[in-house]
Amino acid sequence: MLTPGTDVKVRLVKHPRKDVRYPATVVADDGTRVVVRAPWAGPPVRDFGFVRFESGDVFTEHFWRDRWYAVKEVRAADGTLKGWYCDVTRPAVVENGTLTIEDLDLDLWRSADGATVLRLDEDEFEESGLAERDPDAAARAGRALDELERLARDGGFETLLS
Repeated sequence: MLTPGTDVKVRLVKHPRKDVRYPATVVADDGTRVVVRAPWAGPPVRDFGFVRFESGDVFTEHFWRDRWYAVKEVRAADGTLKGWYCDVTRPAVVENGTLTIEDLDLDLWRSADGATVLRLDEDEFEESGLAERDPDAAARAGRALDELERLARDGGFETLLS
């Protein structure tokens, strides 16, 4: 288990693209769920159309060792909640001070007010060929996205993340 207050490297594996790596601070680790906090590690501004990630944004990221997704609470530099960005991933693995997750291309966005819930990158998922290479993982990924959408629409994030 990781110790709260310590630093950890987050490694997001994005086959066949280059891995994304960034530093974070451990908030909690109960043996199943790891929570870290990290500043936005991308370009100064990334505009998705439905949300802008910017320098100064802070992500509180929830990773599970037994679930096929990660949920990232996104706040502006002033603390205003922007929403939640969710990645469908294989379960998290922690080894040698690195938290590794394999991104499976499916994503979900829920706005702060809950009015907007968007399933994202389903075309990338289809193009990835995962269904042919690993049908079980593809099925789990689809179920994970369905679960995230249900939680997002029914207000279940509050319970999931508490």
